[in-house]
Amino acid sequence: MDRTRWIFLDQLGPHFDDGGPLLLVESRSSWRGRTLHRAKLQLLLSAIRHRARDLGDRVDFRQVEHYSEVVDGRDDLQVIDPTSYRARRLVRRVGAEILPSRGFVTSEGDFAAWADSRAGKRLLMEDFYRVVRQRTGVLMEGQEPAGGRWNHDHDNREKPPKGAASLGLPPPLWPVEDDIDEEVRHDIARWERDGVVTLVGDDGPRRFAATTAEAEAAVAEFVEVRLPDFGPFEDATLGGDWTMAHSLISAPMNLGLIDPRDVIDAVAAAYTAGDAPIRSVEGFVRQVMGWRDYMWHLYWRLGEDYATSNNALGATEPLPDVFATLGRDPSTGSPTDSAGDAVVEANCLSETLDGLHRHGWSHHIQRLMILGNWALQRGVEPSALSQWFIDMYVDGTPWVMPANVVGMSQHADGGIVATKPYASGGAYINRMTDHCGGCRFDPKKRLGPDACPVTAGYWAFLDRTGPVLMGNPRMRQALSGLAGLADREAVVQQERERTHW
Repeated sequence: MDRTRWIFLDQLGPHFDDGGPLLLVESRSSWRGRTLHRAKLQLLLSAIRHRARDLGDRVDFRQVEHYSEVVDGRDDLQVIDPTSYRARRLVRRVGAEILPSRGFVTSEGDFAAWADSRAGKRLLMEDFYRVVRQRTGVLMEGQEPAGGRWNHDHDNREKPPKGAASLGLPPPLWPVEDDIDEEVRHDIARWERDGVVTLVGDDGPRRFAATTAEAEAAVAEFVEVRLPDFGPFEDATLGGDWTMAHSLISAPMNLGLIDPRDVIDAVAAAYTAGDAPIRSVEGFVRQVMGWRDYMWHLYWRLGEDYATSNNALGATEPLPDVFATLGRDPSTGSPTDSAGDAVVEANCLSETLDGLHRHGWSHHIQRLMILGNWALQRGVEPSALSQWFIDMYVDGTPWVMPANVVGMSQHADGGIVATKPYASGGAYINRMTDHCGGCRFDPKKRLGPDACPVTAGYWAFLDRTGPVLMGNPRMRQALSGLAGLADREAVVQQERERTHW
């Protein structure tokens, strides 16, 4: 039987196409009733429709309410195993022929074999990453790592340039919108009016690649222009430079527009040619070949209920309105939530929420050490936070966020993904960003009207979670410091009553 390849919305690149007829379905039920970032829905629809136009007569492109309208009753479908539990249930219910998943450096079988070989040891990303380097030969010189070290993280923690508004790099290569983007905006506006979807965030120009050609151009521009500075300033943040030296290719990669191995090869070639330092190249390869693959495999390894069944620190606070509205009052656009009783004044949180409102994206330190740290300190329920990250970020997917948010950011799994909570006070923010300059809060103060909510929040977090964390050897020093605070009770009470962050 001649089979039709049913490609999903994150399988839009040529490496998911082996020739033959294709089926592509734009199902409105996928976003009906959800609150999404406008840039996310714009990018998703633009990518789907551009792929349909590029494929021409080879694709049967359907725009329907439900997948079932197109796929039920068919016995000719073939599917590359999709990237979520829900989608995998669908294709198995339909009875499609299932091919192994693609779009990652390592296969699910590779990871399972490695994990099973650990004989009860922790599944550390660092160990997995080294095995993959050895297996693929990426950044290897014989049996030794290029540059003499496996890990160059220690070199990649430079502060942002003092007094600088930006890194001074040329702006990234932005996509040029076309008639499909105009059509998408028209449809989204109509769906929003009709109540099909609730959207937050700016209706700005599309900043992320929606086609393979755009994605390949973005990779080439990154390698040539920003890769050398990526490593040193990987963890730094400047309020006036939202892109810094980051690649901006996580979204097109998660849409399946480009093969991560091709991206890795391009970055590694820059090192071989002497065009980029090892610390930048290794840092980037670690993110794509190490962390990204690791998150993908943990999604399946940890199970579908991982996000909802793990809450080791007893975090039960609802998602705050300032997150749901991205720091904007819907009626006035001011930095206050819809209830009007919680005001965002701290520059770090305000500027990060504002950047997310404008772009639907922020880099990993803003996600982990500003948004994630704030939610961790205040005990936001982890599965709700994970879903918020999925819905608000252009690169958010059901497989990428649970272990990143629930495990690494919120430490809700008790140490499966990360050995300690990623909690910090204002000193870290002051060192690695320019947000503290001019902020009305003082990162050195934990008590009083100008006490930094990040600094004070850190101690309040330790007070709340100390009984759970006291058995963690990496938290002993922090908990010892908490025990020695003369103003501990006053700080905890202050943070319990705080309405201005």
